[in-house]
Amino acid sequence: MALKNARIVDVARAAGVSTATVSRALSSPDLLTEETRKAVFAAIKATGYRVNKTARKLRTRQAGAVLVLVPNLGNPFFSQILAGISETLGERDTSVLIADTEDRATSGQHLVDYFLDAQIDGMICLDGALSQRELAQFEENGVSGKIVFACEWVQGSDFPSVRSDNIQGARLAVGHLYDLGHRKIAHVTGPQDNVLTHARREGMLAERARLGLPAREEWIIRGDFSLESGKAAAHKIVHMTDRPTAVFCASDQVAFGLISTLSAHGLRVPGDISVIGFDDIELSEYYVPALTTIRQDRRALGTKAAQLFHQRVGTGAVAGLGTDEEAPAPVIIGVDLVVRQSAAPVRVEL
Repeated sequence: MALKNARIVDVARAAGVSTATVSRALSSPDLLTEETRKAVFAAIKATGYRVNKTARKLRTRQAGAVLVLVPNLGNPFFSQILAGISETLGERDTSVLIADTEDRATSGQHLVDYFLDAQIDGMICLDGALSQRELAQFEENGVSGKIVFACEWVQGSDFPSVRSDNIQGARLAVGHLYDLGHRKIAHVTGPQDNVLTHARREGMLAERARLGLPAREEWIIRGDFSLESGKAAAHKIVHMTDRPTAVFCASDQVAFGLISTLSAHGLRVPGDISVIGFDDIELSEYYVPALTTIRQDRRALGTKAAQLFHQRVGTGAVAGLGTDEEAPAPVIIGVDLVVRQSAAPVRVEL
């Protein structure tokens, strides 16, 4: 029976545990056994106990919120990552604030102010393009230890990160095309200075070298993960004298733009040119032809990032790396090749 003004001691009595255990269930439920968690939350429901969030924030000196920086909220790639972050932090009664880094109001000192004004406890960053000046500002204001990167990262930095195995993904893509008989394989990259671009290009080059595939400079085409860059790449391929028989795209969005434009020029996919993407966003399965691609477990990226954030920052115990501490190794999440209809055996000319 619910009580009018239930207290934490009432919950503890109903669950048959200590008040400390009730507090732990609310702040760090993963530290308790499933049986104890169920007992506590059943008691909370039965007694009608409500957490005084304002008092808790004053007591713990935590805002109870995390800022997530996203490089482009219009890109459907980020939806599952955000879902994983939101679900995991929600279980810990932590709110999620989202900011698009394409809005320059989220850069520089403005981000530091979120920390200094006690609006957030930390930040999960999906954008690896933060400037060195911004990183220096985090360090100068003592908040760098409250930042975790997911998906992308800052090369050479000490920030903890969660990322997919981008190099292996590129190798899987090129290897699959090779197994289908393709030897003339082009690659449409991501943005020039992006860490994902470099990792996927590295994997592509490594696999191409391992297989002894021919290399032409024009077969590596600069893109930017967008539909438009896929369209631009298709125009270049259409006018090539020595045209590739297959294309590995650095993202599914690029692949969609590429396929639609090749089709508009009378080239069939996969009849004339095979195409592989990277990401496995929701549309990939329903595109025509259904896209063969490299699947990133995007929800796991978000979940792992939120868990890593809680481990390092959630308790308020992490202020930053000391001079004798080593930078944490990145958490690498495996990728898979998803075979659909956009890649087929190379056509043999008679």
